Amino acid sequence: MNNIAEENENQNMNQELETQNVVKESEIELTGEETMEELLGIYESSLSKFEEGQVVTGTVISVGRETVLVDVGYKSEGQISIHEFIGEDGNVNVKIGDEFEVMIEVWDEEEETVLLSRDKAKKVKVWDAIKDIYDEDGTIQGVITSRVKGGFSVDIGLLAFLPGSQADLRPIRNMDEMVGQTYTFKILKYNKKRNNIVLSRRVLLENEREKMRSATLSAIENDKVMEGIVKNITEYGVFVDLGGVDGLLHITDISWGRVKHPSELFSVGDQIKVKILSFDFEKERVSLGMKQLTPDPWTTAADKYPINSKVKGRVVSLTDYGAFIELEEGVEGLIHVSEMSWTRKIRHPSQMVAVGEEVEAVVLDLKPENRRISLGIKQTVENPWEVISQKYPVGTIIEGKIKNITEFGLFIGIDDDIDGLVHISDISWTKRIKHPSEIYKKNDTIQAVVLDIDKANERFSLGIKQTQVDPWETVAERYDVGREISGVITNLTDFGVFVELEEGIEGLVHVSEISKENIKSPKEHYQIGETITAKVMNINSDERRIGLSIKRLEEDDDDDSRYLEEIAKNSKPAASAFGEMLRNNIQEKLEAKKKENE
Repeated sequence: MNNIAEENENQNMNQELETQNVVKESEIELTGEETMEELLGIYESSLSKFEEGQVVTGTVISVGRETVLVDVGYKSEGQISIHEFIGEDGNVNVKIGDEFEVMIEVWDEEEETVLLSRDKAKKVKVWDAIKDIYDEDGTIQGVITSRVKGGFSVDIGLLAFLPGSQADLRPIRNMDEMVGQTYTFKILKYNKKRNNIVLSRRVLLENEREKMRSATLSAIENDKVMEGIVKNITEYGVFVDLGGVDGLLHITDISWGRVKHPSELFSVGDQIKVKILSFDFEKERVSLGMKQLTPDPWTTAADKYPINSKVKGRVVSLTDYGAFIELEEGVEGLIHVSEMSWTRKIRHPSQMVAVGEEVEAVVLDLKPENRRISLGIKQTVENPWEVISQKYPVGTIIEGKIKNITEFGLFIGIDDDIDGLVHISDISWTKRIKHPSEIYKKNDTIQAVVLDIDKANERFSLGIKQTQVDPWETVAERYDVGREISGVITNLTDFGVFVELEEGIEGLVHVSEISKENIKSPKEHYQIGETITAKVMNINSDERRIGLSIKRLEEDDDDDSRYLEEIAKNSKPAASAFGEMLRNNIQEKLEAKKKENE
């Protein structure tokens, strides 16, 4: 058994020697006359000599679980940790026969141990490349892997730092968009000991921009159409990069139509076509235009929109005095609030239209030289005031609901949004009305008479009291002059007493007609609600006045008393029974008068 084990061990040793001590025939020239010592010397000299940190080329001869064996021309294979070959997917990315550069990390000749690293060999090569690129003022490509404080981390074989200020020509709004992108960089500085590399992309962009700028300046001329990239957007316009030269596209030159803010139409980075309006070579200021690429629509407005023609457009803006309607890009018309309805009183155009709404209108006036078009909505329908007088002639009794009550009258809804006004003076023939709400409330249905229709001023006058006969027309028939009447005091003033004779009919007892005595104020002698008797002195139906007198009533009573006393004094003894009866009757009346006066 021992002999068999020794034989197997000898075979393994022979195989290992064959593997480790292979000497390329191309490197050793044999004559056939060399001794064994000479052959061993030739073999030893043919083996590579190594130094730690040296980069050599090796070939994979074995892939194990922990290590990868690599032939680097030494009598013993070098070892590389398997972790250097595990990819992001977790798989081992190496196979027998692969050839690549490795760095000697540990070389122990006595122990015949060689530890290698492919990753460090790559880094050494990268550092060498970085030095060469820096010395030759060259460029290097890399991938931005992540954002870090103050900038980005870039993979160029080694991790390098790209400051945020060196990433572009202008500040970057969304720095995350650059992560994962491949760019070309300039090496600003490097330090191998500190493992520090600083890159710049801006330097290359500035150089490129300067070349483009020179070419652009030589190509710019007025009225030339050029393409550019939106560089910045402000409330007053857009800055456009024409290729190293910035131009301003003012908001008024963006479109013939209305533009509230340039950001509605553009975004930073958009490629647009513009026209050179003017160029100041000394100050390098370029004014650009976009609307100038198309004809001015106002030049053909007179043909497209003749007066009295119907047009359609979109409401783009509302003001207190009207609505602006876009008929086409660059052509807007104004509908004044007074041209929105025949009948309604429009306080604000929002009562009729809304922004974005499409409306139909009639062209009322056109002034292309002033870029103005006057439009009307109400003209698209028949004017109800033209037919209202035919439908409701003066004297017609109508019925409608009270839509509004004011201190001066009632507004009655008729039809087609036409309201008729019953003035407070036309509510009642007789009642003194301080406010119409004393009698009526909103939505009450009432009857009224058409008094007048003013089409020019769009006024419809109604009367409620005219549905009845004016009681003052017959007041003279009911109250004869000289007649005694009784009534209730309704008001006391310094100049007299108002007495209601019937509902709505009042008479006035002037202060001079109250008594023969001098009365300073009726309030000292009478009270409201008191019933008094007076004589009718005069009636004026036109002015609706009745003059009354208490004093005249007393004077008439005095005259009657004096007359009876005179008869009684001068009468002789009665010659008959009838005469005696008459005398006694007169005497009784005189005594009754005295008692009344007492």
